[in-house]
Amino acid sequence: MTYFDQLETRSADERLAAQMDGLRAQLRAVQGLRGYRDSLAFIDPSEIGDLSDLALLPVLRKSEIGEAQGRVSPLGGFTAKPASGFAHIFQSPGPIYEPGEVSHDWWRMGRFLHAAGIGQGDIVQNCFGYHLTPAGMIFENGARAVGAAVLPAGVGQTELQVRAAADVGTTAYAGTPDYLKVILDKAEEMGVALKIKKAAVGGGALFPSLRQEYADRGISCLQCYATADLGNIAYESPAMEGMIVDEGVIVEIVRPGTGIPVAEGEVGEVIVTTLNPDYPLIRFATGDLSAVMTGTSPCGRTNMRIKGWMGRADQTTKIKGMFVRPEQVAQLVAKHPEVTKARVIALREGEMDVMRVQIEGGTDAATYEGSVAEVLKLKGIVECVPVGSLPNDGKVIDDQRNYG
Repeated sequence: MTYFDQLETRSADERLAAQMDGLRAQLRAVQGLRGYRDSLAFIDPSEIGDLSDLALLPVLRKSEIGEAQGRVSPLGGFTAKPASGFAHIFQSPGPIYEPGEVSHDWWRMGRFLHAAGIGQGDIVQNCFGYHLTPAGMIFENGARAVGAAVLPAGVGQTELQVRAAADVGTTAYAGTPDYLKVILDKAEEMGVALKIKKAAVGGGALFPSLRQEYADRGISCLQCYATADLGNIAYESPAMEGMIVDEGVIVEIVRPGTGIPVAEGEVGEVIVTTLNPDYPLIRFATGDLSAVMTGTSPCGRTNMRIKGWMGRADQTTKIKGMFVRPEQVAQLVAKHPEVTKARVIALREGEMDVMRVQIEGGTDAATYEGSVAEVLKLKGIVECVPVGSLPNDGKVIDDQRNYG
C-alpha cells in the first residue's frame, strides 16, 4: 500500500509534537487578526501545554464569522491577508464568504483522492459546483495534487455529462453521492458505456445501499467529510472503518453548546482547529455530530478516526448536498401571512434525497412551490395540511432518512 505522504503513518508522539507546534504558531498569528481581537488576543501560546488545553479556548461559530463580515467586509478579519490577496473568494448560504487558494493541496483534498485510488492517468469528472460555492475548486485542487486531469462538469445537463464522460474517457467521479447514480442511469438509458471505476464523494450521506449499488456496477466509492470553511476534515480509506482525520487539522468532539470534550466514543459536536496559516480557524464549530473511534485504521494510517457524519447538533440538515436551516423555514412562513407553521421532512426514495414541505394554513400546494425553491434553495414536494395537524414539538426540520 502507498500513502500520500509520510505524515499519515507518524507515531502518536510525532504527530502530537507537530500539532502542538502548529497550534502555538496559529495562536501567535491570530493575535494580530481583528476577528480574534476579543477572544484570543490575551492568550499566551506558551501556556498551551497539551491538546486538552484547547478546551480552555472559546468556540468559534459560523454565525460569529458572518456577523464579523458584516462589520469588517468581506472576510471578517479572520484571514492572514486581505481578500484581494487570495486566488478566490466564495459565497456560501448566509451569506458567508470564504477564501480559497490554488497552491498545492491548499484544501488538503489530495490525501483523500489518493486514498480513493485516484492519481496520474485518471480523468476526474468533477460534478461539484463551480459557481460561488467552493466545492468544485476544492476537489479540482485535490486532483491536481495527485496528478489527475479534471473534466470540470459541475451539476446538471445529465445527457451532456454522459456524452462528455464517454468521449473524454473519464475514469473517476467526484460529486455528491446521489448524482453519480443519475449519470449512470442516464448512460444506460442512452446505451452508452462509461469507464468510471472510482468515485470520491462528499456533500451528503453515502448510504450503504447506494455504495453497494456502485460496487455492483464495478465502481469503488469512498467518501470524505469536508466543509467550505475548513477543506478536508476526515476521509475514508479502502479499509472503510470510520473516517481518518486529516493531518492538517485538530479535531475535538464536544458536548453540543458547551465546548467541553466528551468521552471517547460518545457522540458530540465536531470542533475543528485548522493549521492553515492563511485562514487560521481556532476551535471552529461545524454543527455536525460524530464520535471518536478507538484504535487505528487497518489500512496503516495512524491518525485518530471518527465515525463520520452522524447528524446535526441543531436542526440544520443537508438535503441534496445543500444545507436547510431552521431560519429559512421561518422565512418561508413569514413570506405567506396565511401560513401558521411549516415543516421540512428529509426522506430517501429510490436512492435519492427527497424534500417534502408540509404547510399549515395553505389551500393550494402549487402556490408555495416557487417560494420553497426561492427560500430553501431546493425544489421539494409541497403539501398543505390542516391547521393544528403538525406536531407541537418545536421541530421544523425532520430528517427521516436511515443512516444505518
